Amino acid sequence: MAHTSKAISPVGRTIGPVTDLERHLPSDWWKTLFNALYLKTDGDVVENRDATVSEVDSILAITGVTRDKRILDLCCGQGRHSLELSRRGFENVIGIDRSRYLVRLARKRAHQEKFKTKFHEGDARKIRQYRNEIDVVLLMGNSFGYFENEEDDEKLVSQISEVLRKNGIVYFDIADGDFLKTHFEKRSWEWIDPNHFVCRERELAKDGKRLISREVIVNAESGVIADQFYAERLYNRAQLEELLHNAGFTNVRFHAAAETISDRNQDLGMLSQRIVCTAVFPELTASPHDHLDKVPVTVLLGDPSLPDPVKLNQQFNPEDLATVKKAHDALEEIKDCEFGYLDNHKTLMSNLLTKTPKFVLNLCDEGYNNDPFKELHVPAILEMLNIPYSGAAPVCLGICYNKSLVSLIASSLDIATPLETYYDQSDMSATLPSIFPALVKPNFGDSSIGITSQAVVHSPEQLLDYVQNLRNQLPDVPILLQEYLPGPEYSVALIGNPGMALEPLPILEVDFSALPAELPPILGYESKWDPESPYWTQIGYKEAKLPEDMRRLLVDQSSLLFERLQCRDYARFDYRCGADGVPKLLEVNPNPGWCWDGKLNIMAKWAGWSYADLLRHILEAALRRTGLIHGKLH
Repeated sequence: MAHTSKAISPVGRTIGPVTDLERHLPSDWWKTLFNALYLKTDGDVVENRDATVSEVDSILAITGVTRDKRILDLCCGQGRHSLELSRRGFENVIGIDRSRYLVRLARKRAHQEKFKTKFHEGDARKIRQYRNEIDVVLLMGNSFGYFENEEDDEKLVSQISEVLRKNGIVYFDIADGDFLKTHFEKRSWEWIDPNHFVCRERELAKDGKRLISREVIVNAESGVIADQFYAERLYNRAQLEELLHNAGFTNVRFHAAAETISDRNQDLGMLSQRIVCTAVFPELTASPHDHLDKVPVTVLLGDPSLPDPVKLNQQFNPEDLATVKKAHDALEEIKDCEFGYLDNHKTLMSNLLTKTPKFVLNLCDEGYNNDPFKELHVPAILEMLNIPYSGAAPVCLGICYNKSLVSLIASSLDIATPLETYYDQSDMSATLPSIFPALVKPNFGDSSIGITSQAVVHSPEQLLDYVQNLRNQLPDVPILLQEYLPGPEYSVALIGNPGMALEPLPILEVDFSALPAELPPILGYESKWDPESPYWTQIGYKEAKLPEDMRRLLVDQSSLLFERLQCRDYARFDYRCGADGVPKLLEVNPNPGWCWDGKLNIMAKWAGWSYADLLRHILEAALRRTGLIHGKLH
């Protein structure tokens, strides 16, 4: 039995007989999330308490690690080793795994046992945020050798060396490559419970370095559940020792492996014979900015000297200038950075060419020359000049600016969206829908431009009037006619990056309860730009009190969209419920509003962050992603 993650084909399908397993192996099979099926096929070992206890006994005996040390359980799965360490009094244990399902399960189990164990979703090759902070790194259960290229294995070992403190220890528990090359079972099958059995095929890759496996999992009554392929690179002791030495490790030692304990004790596969190895990293490695007192950061903003068509009276107002001042003051609390500011768009290109910034904190959500249609032009300029920057790239901003395109992508991911009709203003023969009430809004744009209290229409006459209004205000901009959703409205904010820790802030609910009854409860233009409007004065925000399954659904859908749309560092996702209570995606906001009184900072306060903390976390995520820092900002 191969105790690894698995790429799972669509439920109820099999590709039939296969003569070459390697040809069907996805190159990134390891990206597929672990799920309940993994725990079913491999649960005889990975959910076996006796096996976990025995393996943790070996860890403690071999490493001699004490309870005051910091342990990183890399590729931790459902956290079985981390949680067993917590049961033994270790309070500084961190688990990282690529599987959202297993990380969530690990967190649930830690909460049930009231442990402080921390679990994060992430890529094992991207763990620099713990630079020089870890005493022991664990790689258990054959969680090594998944990648298609050997260079990725080398990168992972190098990453481990960077997070270890001086004389820190890495502990490997992996398959014995030499043994498996000559002893693997080519075909086997076994019952995994009274209703399910699994059939397995295995063969060596053409280069002889990987063992390719296939599992067909069958329900005795309903048939095939999954047909899946996966692989693991096979290392012997000499190869593992060479890999560690090349990464700077010393004192490489091999130890007796704990006996594999299984409930079924049938096909043990990759766990039939194992190698346990430890090594010490004696030196601290240098960071690209270790020689600098501070990281230089250039803050790029909108131009207050130019007209701004989105803002009230089409110009920067005193409250806008005050908002910039509050951001300036908050950034100055980040002592590890030295900030400069650019807000003159007339000389922007010459300024960037004359004194090229080391890094740009892109807070210019107004767009180039304060043109909201040119928000993506700002990162495009930075891309052309090879200047690293925070936030979304041009492609992401371009896609998310087109609301109908985002809806299509969300629908392809089985994320609910409002029913809508796309109306091109140039198409005079278009048939407008007759489902009311409806919400009318421009397909392009942000900051709720074009959405006012009149945007919710209840009759064909109101619809035609508002469409004409948008034609006058935003000529040539396509219009979306959406079903009006009467339920509560929520916002989900994510900070970080996939594979490097992507964390949600507390979910926000819009509070329309004080709004006059004659006004439709929507977040339109007046709520953001008109201080005299009831939408500005009467709408509030509160932390959403949601059932756990609803909270999980919103965060999971947002995380999926974050990765698919290639958001970076931070993003906000807005949902509204229909009459049936189902949340539907309204829009995705890469580079969402960063101001002190905006949704993002409100949610950050509920997480216990100050305004400076929010900006620090965004900046930190971007600097880590670009490789300019590896630790934390202070």
